[in-house]
Amino acid sequence: MDIQIDRDVCKLVHQFTHRLDVHVRRVAEELGITASQVIALRELSEPITARELASRMSCEPSNATFVLDRLEQQGLIQREPHPTDRRAKQIVLTASGQRCRAGVLERLSAASPLTRLTADQQKSLRDLLQALIDPA
Repeated sequence: MDIQIDRDVCKLVHQFTHRLDVHVRRVAEELGITASQVIALRELSEPITARELASRMSCEPSNATFVLDRLEQQGLIQREPHPTDRRAKQIVLTASGQRCRAGVLERLSAASPLTRLTADQQKSLRDLLQALIDPA
């Protein structure tokens, strides 16, 4: 691989990641929650375990547990017995959590840095990034 291209790609990915982070923090501020809570709510598309959520959030399970504790205190999630694993709990959005998540998703997509791309470009970017992270 060309060293200059590698450097350019790394720099651009870093800059884009920073823009996404700023965007998430802005949404969090608008909603009066933390950026970690925004990310957790974004990822809670269905009931999952705290360990699965931590993986989706790219953080340690203890960090996800801290975020979940706050979401639970706010009445946005509840922990329920896992249907197939007696040792695990699954995280489920409450009605308030579903409304909050809808607001999070709406705000995240409204002014996203991705809106500068067409729908086809967004799909291409997603597919390229997926190809880079999938195991070889």
